[in-house]
Amino acid sequence: MTPRAVIVGPPGSGKSTVGPKLAERLGVAFRDSDDDIVERAGKSIADIFTEEGEPAFREQEEAAIVTALAEHEGVLAVGGGAVLAPSTRAAFADHTVVFLNVGMAAGLKRVGLSTARPLLAGVNPRATYKSLLDARLPVYREVATIEVTTDDRTPDEVVEAIAELLDRLPTQ
Repeated sequence: MTPRAVIVGPPGSGKSTVGPKLAERLGVAFRDSDDDIVERAGKSIADIFTEEGEPAFREQEEAAIVTALAEHEGVLAVGGGAVLAPSTRAAFADHTVVFLNVGMAAGLKRVGLSTARPLLAGVNPRATYKSLLDARLPVYREVATIEVTTDDRTPDEVVEAIAELLDRLPTQ
């Protein structure tokens, strides 16, 4: 088993919105590794960050992704920071990875400045988001099979762009 597509991208890129729509378009199931973590831990991601710290969350995230990659045949969305772990990047090597790229203005508009996103909570969420984008962009591109910009596109337009690019990939 292998997912039809693994969706990566920063907060606000549209993973949770585009993922289910892409799965529907492809006629497969959708799965979100963040949901798997919440279910397994019995608490929100924000609570995991607060109570256990980011390193503990990242360990849980790595385990959830390895499991999902082995079990799931549909569309899998992973958390924005999942690509930071070398073992996760290595696990993506045999998969079709779709990078949803979003610019800073569009990303901030979509995520708002809520505390539900632990890495954006703090004194200057804009600066934090910019540094997050700057640091992660090369890593997203490193793992990506396909890159689709989501700025100024509806979720349905993003899904169609992804589906078109998936159709062009050589079959394995």
